[in-house]
Amino acid sequence: MSAMTATAVEPFELRRNDGDLAAGVRALGKQLRRVPLETVLAKANRVAARKGATGAGAFGTMRPKPVDWYCFDADDNDVTDWYPQGLTCASDAGIAGNVFVVSWYFKPESVPERGVRLSFLDTATLRYRHVLLVVAGPGGDISPIDIHAGGVAWYGGLLYVADTEHGLRVFDTRQIFEVNGEGKTTIGRRGGVYDAFGYRYVMPQTGAWTSTGGAARFSFAAVDRSTEPDTLISGEYVETPQEVGRVVRWPLNPDGSLRADAAGVARAVDAYRLPEARIQGALSHDGTWYLSQAAGSTRNGTLLVVGETVARRPYPIGSEDLTCVRDRNTVWSVTEFAGRRVVYGVPL
Repeated sequence: MSAMTATAVEPFELRRNDGDLAAGVRALGKQLRRVPLETVLAKANRVAARKGATGAGAFGTMRPKPVDWYCFDADDNDVTDWYPQGLTCASDAGIAGNVFVVSWYFKPESVPERGVRLSFLDTATLRYRHVLLVVAGPGGDISPIDIHAGGVAWYGGLLYVADTEHGLRVFDTRQIFEVNGEGKTTIGRRGGVYDAFGYRYVMPQTGAWTSTGGAARFSFAAVDRSTEPDTLISGEYVETPQEVGRVVRWPLNPDGSLRADAAGVARAVDAYRLPEARIQGALSHDGTWYLSQAAGSTRNGTLLVVGETVARRPYPIGSEDLTCVRDRNTVWSVTEFAGRRVVYGVPL
């Protein structure tokens, strides 16, 4: 097993592709009340458990257990319609507080698509709330977003959500709207009333970065605040044991946007081949890479710590995307499988 090796950055190029998204957000703002993220957190309607038993079955044979963890409520732990995938936090964003953000994708195939939701968890209150991600059309109507959302990264006010085949979708935590309808099975505007599958808050997409290289994939995302400038990480999940994915870093502007040229093209500053297959999340911090490796729904995964060599640490079952809480010197992940869902941290 070898450490990560540098590879070509040329396949990793993103073009800004916002289209009429801004017009849709403006139109939506004329119909619904915009609320700050602080309001969403203050009105959080679900209760997490710190170091709780619900979901902790994900630890399996892991010894020692994580230094800290948070369990979802029983309904979210057991639901088979939604699966958590991405994880980011306020430390990534560079803002105060201990807030985590979890992305979930909707899995059923026999019912209408409900897209992607984000859970905003405030560890100070142990409360969290789901917000539905939507696209707002130029006329102000809304529709769900059908992607896997395998990773999410928060920087400044912006959230980047991985869109596997296409690139990165952008959302703004300053653009959250409160819907005025109660419909639990419908979405959209009808006579001035908006429904969103029963969700109280929606977050419309504000931007997009579309890959110009057909071979690049976007399976997960993270933030590295130890580079100069800060960088956004994206990487590729590859299932085939004999093949490995790649991970790259994109330079960030202070306002949270990707650094791009006058034509709106952003280019990765570096790229590496991953040391093994089945990597679900990647994080770099102070020159070391941390990689979350899956092993199916019943076996413990592995945390690969990569410097000049590769060290293997025990990890839970079903680990996904990675994030870093810098003032606690911990790397965090979320597990995906029903009955075994937990947000947890281990030492860097």
